[in-house]
Order: sequence, then C-alpha cells, then structure tokens
Amino acid sequence: MSFFRKLFGLSSKPSAEPELPAVPARQTSEKDAEAANLAAREASADCLDRHWQGVGAVEQDVLGYLISPSFTGGPQWPSTRQAYRVVRRGESILLATEGLSDPFDDVEGMGNGFEMELFLETADIPEHARGTPGEVDPLKYSWAFELLSHVAGTVADAGGIAEQIEQHGVLSLELPGVSQSQHIGEQLTAHFVSDDDTVGVLLGSPPADFPMRLDDMPLSPVSLIPVVLITTSELDYVRAGGRAAREDLVQRLQAAGVGHRSDLQRASVV
Repeated sequence: MSFFRKLFGLSSKPSAEPELPAVPARQTSEKDAEAANLAAREASADCLDRHWQGVGAVEQDVLGYLISPSFTGGPQWPSTRQAYRVVRRGESILLATEGLSDPFDDVEGMGNGFEMELFLETADIPEHARGTPGEVDPLKYSWAFELLSHVAGTVADAGGIAEQIEQHGVLSLELPGVSQSQHIGEQLTAHFVSDDDTVGVLLGSPPADFPMRLDDMPLSPVSLIPVVLITTSELDYVRAGGRAAREDLVQRLQAAGVGHRSDLQRASVV
C-alpha cells in the first residue's frame, strides 16, 4: 500500500495503475533539509517575537524590501530575508534587525546564522517619519532606520560580530559620507556629524534595560547588540583613545543616564 493510499484510507487491494517511482534518497534528503531549515527559521522568528513582546508594543508588520538586497548586489545576510522589527516603548521607538540570526540558506549545522541581531532605540525621530501605532512604513524615512540598515550591511559583510563583541565588550564603527545619505544628513545636526562627514556609533554597549541574550533560540544562542549614536566629540575621543576610550565612554554614558538610547538632545559626555 502506498503512503498516499494510507493517508487517505484507500483500499489495500492491488491496483491496476503502476506504482509511483520511488523518490531518490538524495532528493528526499534535500527536501528534509529544506523542511528542517524552514522550521528552524520559523521557530527563530517566534522566539524573537516573544522576546520583543516583553520589551514593548511590537508592530505586526516589519520593515522590509520587495526584492531582497542580496539579489541586487547588496550585503549577504544568512538568508534572503532582510527585515526590521518595530517596537514602540512609550515615546521611544526601537528598530531591530530581523534575519541576521536566520539559519543559513542551504547550509546545515551552522546554528542561528550570525548568532546576533542589532537594535537601535531612540525617541528622536521626526514626526513625519514616526508613523502611528499600526503604521511602520514612514520609519523608512528616518535617520534611525537608514543608520541601522547601513550598520547591518557592514556587519553582514563582516560575517557578523558576535565573537568580536564577546572578546572586546564594545566596538565602534564609523559611517562616512553623511552628505550623500538620504535622511541622516538632513535629520542629524553637526553635534553628531563630524567635519569629515562621518557619524560614529558604539556596538554592543551600554547594555539595554532588557535581556540581550536569547538562549532558547532553536539552533544556538543569539546576542542582541545595541547600536548607539555618539557625538562628534565622543567620536574624536574614541579615535584618539581606542579600546580604553570606548570602555570609558560606555561608563560615562551609563553614569549620565543615557545608556543604550540614542538621544539627539543630549550633551557630550567627554
């Protein structure tokens, strides 16, 4: 009796029709692997959703692309899914990557992608780009989304930075060419844009006011890495002082009550 006859409860009497040819073992194995990958990806998304639901009001829709940038010469994420979550926390909006921790397409045994996702939280998004609850598309026109997407591309090109964060605690990154940006240049002041047309961010610290490690992801633990905008004075401080300056800057931001949030109204802490 064929599987299909068993499934639909058909008679076990011999049929005059020829049996369907057996599926080659290799083809079956590939289908099983695809099914396992899809299940792990869905479980990963569910785990992230549960986490962000505990942080704030999660928008049902995500920010994404009609065509994945990986198909048009853009950065390669673990899968073709490149999206961004929107979490509303009072006056603040948290944007988070969704896909850097996806299982790799067509690769088994590699864990949850880059084993990390990035996030940026700020209350300083222009009114026209904030959207109302239930509306996420306007956020595409904010400096915060543009900044986070550029950082995500840089991180993806590097193959992730989870190990570097674990080793060094906090990293810094410079994004040059602000004058060529779509929204960063017009929405950030000279307080955050250096004379050489660059903005700087810290990656990995200061820590957020919620857990930043997910141990219950389906394949391997995933770290949530904050992206924190720093002022031009703080960028000069980091450029001159390296690791010691980064670590000191983190302590100063925490002592000032700034923490992981990107606050456009704050004074420099150096």
